[in-house]
Amino acid sequence: MKVFIKLWICPILFLLSANIFSQQTITGQVIDESGGSLSAVTIVNMATDKKTYSNSQGMFSIDASPNDELRFVKEDFRRVSKTVLTDGINSQLLITLFQIPKDIGEVKIVKKLSGDLEQDSRIVAKIDKGEQVRNAVGLPQPVGKMREKPAEVKSVLLPILLGNLNVQGLYDLISGKAKKQKRQYRYDDLQEHILWVRNRVEDDYFVKAGIPAARISEFIEFSFVAKPQVRTYVKARNLAGVLLRLEETIPLFLQRLQQDKK
Repeated sequence: MKVFIKLWICPILFLLSANIFSQQTITGQVIDESGGSLSAVTIVNMATDKKTYSNSQGMFSIDASPNDELRFVKEDFRRVSKTVLTDGINSQLLITLFQIPKDIGEVKIVKKLSGDLEQDSRIVAKIDKGEQVRNAVGLPQPVGKMREKPAEVKSVLLPILLGNLNVQGLYDLISGKAKKQKRQYRYDDLQEHILWVRNRVEDDYFVKAGIPAARISEFIEFSFVAKPQVRTYVKARNLAGVLLRLEETIPLFLQRLQQDKK
């Protein structure tokens, strides 16, 4: 068994060291279809889960290894993915994001917030017509998510001790597939939770609090980290609780904005 483990550990250590030394810093600029610079674009390295944001000139830099996928995300724009270092070296990237067309709805008169969170959550909440229809006709809600479960170390290695070899699970661990799946699921869940808040709270609520419209999604993500209970309330579908915790993180985020300007 010791010989078997050593045979697997050596190739894994070799691959890890090769990946570290092959990393390079990727730089570039993000623009819109008219050629204007786009700031506050989220750039995520899908292979390492590292992220950064474009500055006021649309410039960015991020570490990447050959064939890593960079994903560019900004509210109201179609997201773009780019595989980098496919030929070993990349010149500065120029990424163009195209805006998603929007229909201008009817103008609504927004009531002033009273300070009562239960009442205010109804004022700033958007109407989810799809949810209204499902509730009206009694459609069942989906339970869980239909996606492949990533291989776990204990569920693969322990059976080996009993003489049962899970070939697919072992391959998923060694190849890094299981790790990539977990990273992708975390990213997908994060975007889903951010979208849940965006779909239920008017942008004007955040803007009036001093948060730029282009950085609302960034603020919500920041709130998830600064106050984990925000995300707990999102999972519980408790909008009043979400607003309560967001009120606590707004001053922290505004302070961060002021530091970025220095």
